[in-house]
Amino acid sequence: MNSEKLLDIASRSDTGRVRSHNQDNIGQDLALGVVALADGMGGHASGDVASKIAIDAVLQHLKSVIPNVTPGEIDAATGYASESLAVRQAIIKANTIIYEAAEAQPAHQGMGTTLVVAIFYNNHLTVGHVGDSRLYRFRNDRLEQITVDHSLVQTLVDKGLCTQEQARTSPNKNLLTRAVGTGPTVNVDVYEHMVAPNDIYLVCSDGLNDMIDDAGISQIMSTFGADLERTAEQLIVRANENGGKDNISVILVRPNKSFPASTH
Repeated sequence: MNSEKLLDIASRSDTGRVRSHNQDNIGQDLALGVVALADGMGGHASGDVASKIAIDAVLQHLKSVIPNVTPGEIDAATGYASESLAVRQAIIKANTIIYEAAEAQPAHQGMGTTLVVAIFYNNHLTVGHVGDSRLYRFRNDRLEQITVDHSLVQTLVDKGLCTQEQARTSPNKNLLTRAVGTGPTVNVDVYEHMVAPNDIYLVCSDGLNDMIDDAGISQIMSTFGADLERTAEQLIVRANENGGKDNISVILVRPNKSFPASTH
């Protein structure tokens, strides 16, 4: 599917006010309907390397695979759409490349990255996700977090041992339980959702949601959502006004019309 006329997209990445360099990377392939965001970790240079490898590997894999799949075809063995399986495999491939690069270069050992990959097809969205970067959906003036963080504090929230508000202010809020490239294998969460025209999907690194709570994000999207470029700008501005303690990256995607399989 060529999504260039079906999806409105805006993206921004900012170093923030504290960090000396930006370890986030973002990417997109409008023809495929794919966006991806990675927040690297592992030293001054290694985080940059890991996040760039992740984005490049994912886009390259999907560019080679997606044109050859039957749009929306369901795999009998897993129950997932072909696009979902492709996204999962792309993240697994990125994990292997990063891990092998780290093993081969001592300076990069231990590097890794979060990763969110979203693909729009046949009035559906598939999200592949590892780490604590997020994907939100803004529909009918309501913001909903679609992904679930792979972090220590989220595990505590899931077990009822702390509240979401306590998790936001925890000194351990950035300790990940899962990342891409830090081990020889990776467990990828995959979500599939129906898409409605004029939904807005926000992909972001934790530099955004650590600085702005969900109510604040929702308020900005409600106020500026008609203009995605301005919305992205305002999210970055507000995160920096609130401290800008980390790199801040956002991707906004709005389907502007229905795109059933017959349009592929």
